[in-house]
Amino acid sequence: MSKKVIVPLAEGFEEIEALSIVDILRRANVEVSIAALESLHVKGAHGVVVVADVLLEDIDASTYDMIALPGGLPGATNLAKDTTLQAMLKAFDAKGKGLAAICAAPYALHTAGVLKKRYTCYPGFHTNIAHEGYNASENVVVDANITTSQGPSTAMLFALSLVDQLCGKTVREQLAKDLLLS
Repeated sequence: MSKKVIVPLAEGFEEIEALSIVDILRRANVEVSIAALESLHVKGAHGVVVVADVLLEDIDASTYDMIALPGGLPGATNLAKDTTLQAMLKAFDAKGKGLAAICAAPYALHTAGVLKKRYTCYPGFHTNIAHEGYNASENVVVDANITTSQGPSTAMLFALSLVDQLCGKTVREQLAKDLLLS
């Protein structure tokens, strides 16, 4: 059975991060639902409009394996303010399901109270998160069920880490080779 991931989009999301996550997971045959917070047409931080698959409120989150949050501003703060998403993040964490966030989006994990001891984010943005355990030296940090990454240039590595967790090392290695990353 295919793994399933929710990628929530809020106004002001980082396009490179969101689309890298969706593209790479779909290449690995992961079922990805792009879930908008307010409207199916969501404008990114740089003016790119993406048409989501579904509204977040219409998703049965219990059937999913992971939630992966793209960063961007004000996208990440919009994710942190959304009560539906915050409840989902807490429920996933309580069940040990995968949670992932890149760039400024670990802020939304922090507001949900699910960040673990070690994490990374966009350099300098950790001061907004105010959570001990910030790691500036790694592109991708995995701590228990939480995966975090630094930003646009690490988006493919981040997504490949998610592929590894969901589909295994062999699938990740083949996909990295196909993407000319190995």
